[in-house]
Formats: sequence, structure tokens, C-alpha cells
Amino acid sequence: MSSIIYKKALAKNFFIGYNDEDIFTQRGNKMNNATIWIYFGVIIVVMYFLMIRPQKKRQKEEQAMRDNVQVGDEITTIGGIMGRVVTVKEDSITIETGADRNKIKFTRTSIATNNTANEKLAAEREAAKAAQQKEKEARLEASGRKSRKQRKEEKEDNY
Repeated sequence: MSSIIYKKALAKNFFIGYNDEDIFTQRGNKMNNATIWIYFGVIIVVMYFLMIRPQKKRQKEEQAMRDNVQVGDEITTIGGIMGRVVTVKEDSITIETGADRNKIKFTRTSIATNNTANEKLAAEREAAKAAQQKEKEARLEASGRKSRKQRKEEKEDNY
């Protein structure tokens, strides 16, 4: 009886590509369904933290930038049109472009960047960096040491 089952299994699996050993070891090596679900869950969590979460963060930042547009700001639209904001309404803005001061009306969602806000942010970062550098130099001077910049200047003066 067992030889008949073996022959049927052998004949059935011969065309699929299994060899004799696979027929009998297959049951012992099967992966548990729980393990498969755990791997699937781990993949979803990783995809969430690598793809979905950063995208949501970017969308929130863009929405905050669009909500904070004020009259007089320099903006660039998604289409690449640059201009100064003239009027701001609930869902639309009007900008002036070019020397002729042509006025164009856009929806808020068409704003790509707020150049005025970017310039302010860059100026604030530069000021913070300069203040940090001055503070560092003051600490070095108080401790009696010289900064790299001062040592470099002294070397150049010596040559």
C-alpha cells in the first residue's frame, strides 16, 4: 500500500520538479503561517517609516507654508511663475509678475515655494551660525586657547 502511494507521489511530483527527498522532507520544513504574517507585518512597518511618514511630514510643511503666505511675499508657483503676492483670499491668491505688473490669480495649492520665507529662514540660520561662532571664539579666548582660524592666520603671518 505504501509503495503505491510512493509511486503516485513520485509520478505526480516528477513533472513538477521535486525529487524523492523533497516529497518526504517537505512537511517538516514548511514555514509556519504565523512567521509569514510576522514578516509581512515587519515589511509594512518598515515601509511606513521609510515612505509614508516622511511624505506626510512634507505635506504638512507644504500646507503650513501655503497657509502662511502674506501680501508682499515673493513666491514661485508649481508652473515656475515667480511674482509678488497682491491679495490673499481663503482659497486663492493674486500675484504680480514682470515689469508690466501683470496680475494672475492662482489657487493656494499651486504655490511651490515662498521665496521671502526661504530668504528669512536662510538669514536667521546665517545669524545663528555667526552668533554660535562668536560664542565659540569668546569661550576659547576666555580659556586662553586660540581658534583654528587664529592659528592659521598666525602661520600665514610667520611665513
